[in-house]
Amino acid sequence: MEQALNSPGPDAFVMPDPVGDQPGRRFGVDWLSAGKDGATAPGVQVEIFQGQFSAAFDRHWNNLLSRADVPNVFMHPGVLNAAEPARRLTALLAWEKAPGGKRLVGLWAFATGKPHLSMLPISALCAPATDHAYLSAPVIDRDCLEPTLRTMLDAIAEAPGLPKFVALESMSGEGRTYEALIRVLQERRSRFCRLDAKKRPMLVPGAEPEGYLEKALSASSRKKLRQHRRRLGEKGRLETVVIRTLADVQRTFEAFLKLEANGWKGRRGTAILCCPDDAAFARGLIATLAQAGDASIHVLQLDGRPVSMQVVLRAGSAAYTWKTAYDETLSIFSPGMLLFEDYSRAFLADPEIAFTDSCAYDETSYMAAWRERNLVIDLWFDARGGASAKFSALARMQQTYLPLRETAKRAYLGVAEIKARVQTTAASWSSMLKRAGKPAPANDSMARVCKT
Repeated sequence: MEQALNSPGPDAFVMPDPVGDQPGRRFGVDWLSAGKDGATAPGVQVEIFQGQFSAAFDRHWNNLLSRADVPNVFMHPGVLNAAEPARRLTALLAWEKAPGGKRLVGLWAFATGKPHLSMLPISALCAPATDHAYLSAPVIDRDCLEPTLRTMLDAIAEAPGLPKFVALESMSGEGRTYEALIRVLQERRSRFCRLDAKKRPMLVPGAEPEGYLEKALSASSRKKLRQHRRRLGEKGRLETVVIRTLADVQRTFEAFLKLEANGWKGRRGTAILCCPDDAAFARGLIATLAQAGDASIHVLQLDGRPVSMQVVLRAGSAAYTWKTAYDETLSIFSPGMLLFEDYSRAFLADPEIAFTDSCAYDETSYMAAWRERNLVIDLWFDARGGASAKFSALARMQQTYLPLRETAKRAYLGVAEIKARVQTTAASWSSMLKRAGKPAPANDSMARVCKT
């Protein structure tokens, strides 16, 4: 029988059954967090949970968000539910004893499988736990970071059936949660390896939000955007709206999916609608978060037709610009950048938003106009204490492989770019010859390149 998670968890010590891991079953594991001097620090216990979170769990999650150091929306129980049972996720729930019961002090979810970009078919606990997620940091009470992380790693190390290697993609690479994790790993003498690091744009209002964009964008950029907005507005009624209610968000998200599929992501096969599983997950995620008031869509409309759309997710005081799409037939007017201006001003004016994470791959996109940066890293570690020759060997191999992969990728993209330029030049020459009344040779070198 499916058992919903609607209470803090059992007091009894229950080890997980490595075979009986059916969805909906709860595994309660009580641990004492070890102090630096080897003594025990009672109070935090970890529950290993696999299955669907019940609606009653939301009150625990919302309470934790108000105390969390990193309010990571991609650890939201509704997001995890949208991925189950296809991905068979494992969530570590940390509870602290409190008057009248327990309170949630940590949540960290993983998928079991091959780490992203791994050169070897190894099995690890991987976070983020779902696709289309851009932050792997655990959500932990800011006043209980080290005891919670220590207990979580103990649970992973001792629980039968769980991989002992942990692979984090897009982990917060600075701040209190990251620093606490590194201290705990060093304290345990656990092996860990930083594989990659990128700076991601983020928006923090600061003391003078009114003048933020004027400082972030150059005068020439602001002038160009005013021109684009005026010229696009000459084609019809141009306005930006924010969609917030459940039914309207679901309806507008369907329009977003179509707009995304009609663009370059659709041509590359990476749009959400290109994969039925991705579409089902995204629709479930949006429905759950919108019902809680944590999903909205900013839309730049021309005569009621969307020309640019931005899906925004919320977790506590944090906002995440999750997905974006625009009408490429109007790209000369920069509709994406026009909407970027509008929602940036909306975020700056919202007193409930402490920061906005761009979810960008790096700082090369137009979102680099946001002046603040969030360091995100890829981090592998062994949850067990002490030296691990196997982990060290695997980490060294991965560290060697990633630069070689990046070099090969750049070479491939460079050849593809050169080929595209040659083809464009050949087409231009052919057009000029036709206008001059001279037929283009069919067997010259440029023609041969175009046919390759």
